[in-house]
Amino acid sequence: MKAIAKAIEKAMPDLVVEVVFTSGGVDKLTVYQRLQIAEVWIWQNDQLSIYSLREGKYQKVVRSELLPKLDLELLTAYILHPQPLFAVKEFRQSVRNSIP
Repeated sequence: MKAIAKAIEKAMPDLVVEVVFTSGGVDKLTVYQRLQIAEVWIWQNDQLSIYSLREGKYQKVVRSELLPKLDLELLTAYILHPQPLFAVKEFRQSVRNSIP
């Protein structure tokens, strides 16, 4: 019950995934920085970039600090897979197999 109450109290998520289809516009990292979002993943031009909030500023990192065991290369391969339903099923199975 405490976990549910804590989740309800928290107004902002720890992780945001931003998918960019166009260039320009608002600097999303500045917006998320003001909201104190711990980690921002940006998908743009078929690439995933991860930014972690450290001492009030975002730094680009190579691994997620919230999901450090997540294989980002595998995730990217499945995101780019031409058959999305197959990719989701395969990715889920891969994640299940990696959990002891």
